[in-house]
Amino acid sequence: MNPDELRYHKEHTWVSISGKKATIGITDYAQDALGDIVYIDIPEVDAEVEANTEMSEIESTKATSSVIAPLSGTILSVNEDLEDSPEIINEDPYGKGWIAVIEISDDSELDDLMDASDYDKFIEEEAG
Repeated sequence: MNPDELRYHKEHTWVSISGKKATIGITDYAQDALGDIVYIDIPEVDAEVEANTEMSEIESTKATSSVIAPLSGTILSVNEDLEDSPEIINEDPYGKGWIAVIEISDDSELDDLMDASDYDKFIEEEAG
């Protein structure tokens, strides 16, 4: 089940909004599809990210996959625990497995994100 308080991007990232800050990670669906995560290329603090572009890469035993930024902004902090323990994403994708916190530069992009029930429908359609 996807947490109701989060917003979701079609590229299977989640966002937790607090004022102008957004915490970003990958969804449970994404980590499950990837399998055992063995490495994550953590983005740089102070880097600018643009919505719908790659903000980092995740390597699993199955594939390498891009993490697509759900919103544009400046990276304020990153989850350094993932450098030594990328499997945290598999274990707790909505908690300790967050990837980065950004300062949102364009609030209107929030309108492009899905709520939990829309994301659930999106996954069902994609799995089809």
